[in-house]
Amino acid sequence: MPPGSTRSPTSGHRQCQDSITDARYCQRVKRPFLVRRTLARLVLRAVRWKAVGTVPKRGVLVGAPHTSNWDWVLTLLLGWSYGVRIGLLVKAELFKGPLAPILRATGAIPLDRSNPGATVRDLLAQAEGEHPFLLGIAAEGTRTRGEFWKSGFYRIATASGLPITLAYLDAPTRTVGWGPTFTPTGDVTADMDRVRAFYADKRGFRPEEFTPPLLREETRGRDAT
Repeated sequence: MPPGSTRSPTSGHRQCQDSITDARYCQRVKRPFLVRRTLARLVLRAVRWKAVGTVPKRGVLVGAPHTSNWDWVLTLLLGWSYGVRIGLLVKAELFKGPLAPILRATGAIPLDRSNPGATVRDLLAQAEGEHPFLLGIAAEGTRTRGEFWKSGFYRIATASGLPITLAYLDAPTRTVGWGPTFTPTGDVTADMDRVRAFYADKRGFRPEEFTPPLLREETRGRDAT
């Protein structure tokens, strides 16, 4: 893989959809996914969590509430339990520590927050076509309460034409799952009203640290009046 490039969130599955791909190669690709799916379902059952919903083929996945490191683990188990690979955007600093091998092995994508444009351009290029493509973003940007969500998920979905799927976890009901999917309309406030309505009754591990769904772009018109 060329330096500075990012790995496609569904690279193995994409190659196996090619009609001229060798069948034995596809079997080698699919076998680890089957093992991960079985493992994820066993782990979720053991900790008494359930995975629900319908997995999209393509889309930008918003993961919320994001208030604990366990959120990443549950999102990973959600994807594995459905037999899909989610490319989770993770701050690049974590790829320099002991977590780096684990992050790479699970399909995480490093994001240089000082220069996010390069990563975004690469992801937009990968999203072209009709092949499976699932990009996961923690829109809150941090596990502690903030003022705004990061708007990257909305901008990427708008630029690529991909729909947005609201993935979630709810600690009181021990549920992790896929919520509704919608295509951005360009009316940011109206679209975010849908997001706010969906997450209104979802609770993370530390509810007091949840950042309510609000984009900075929504306040600019108010500030000007």
